[in-house]
Amino acid sequence: MLDNKIVFLQGKSFFLRPIEQSDLTREYVQWLNDEEICRYNSHATFPYTMEKMNDYFASLHASSNTNIVLAIIDNESNNHIGNACLQSIDWISRSAEFAILLGDRNFWGKGLATDVAALLYDYGFTRLNLHRIHLGTSSKNIGMQKIAQKLRMTQEGVRREAMYKNGSYVDIIEYGVLKSEFYN
Repeated sequence: MLDNKIVFLQGKSFFLRPIEQSDLTREYVQWLNDEEICRYNSHATFPYTMEKMNDYFASLHASSNTNIVLAIIDNESNNHIGNACLQSIDWISRSAEFAILLGDRNFWGKGLATDVAALLYDYGFTRLNLHRIHLGTSSKNIGMQKIAQKLRMTQEGVRREAMYKNGSYVDIIEYGVLKSEFYN
């Protein structure tokens, strides 16, 4: 471990830590404006700016009890390559929504998103004592659907034509996993 490196959760080839002011770079803004990186999420619809990013960063402190947003850092290069989060945490029902953005294309297709999700789910279930984690993804996002299946998530429903993206309406597939199912 590097001397000044802050590690919150350690994976095999990456670690997760809170997003820092130094992560708010033009490269990060570009991820959110890139049609390919954001083809299955709501970003890259309206222009994203450094000002919007700074506002988002400031809002994270205000919502720190309901949104845990972590930077994904490559162990080898120590570079910020994406973000993962447990958001909209409901402390009464003990549930949260999982989301991930892998901005650095060099890490696509290597199983990293699955490893990040598994680590964050384990954190949510063991340290936060969550009962359920869920996600919604575009019916065209085969990669996220495979991640959901690998993590023992159950398809719970479909929100028909719930997202307009790239000129057409697409379904959102909803997945969920209970703590007891995740560890079976």
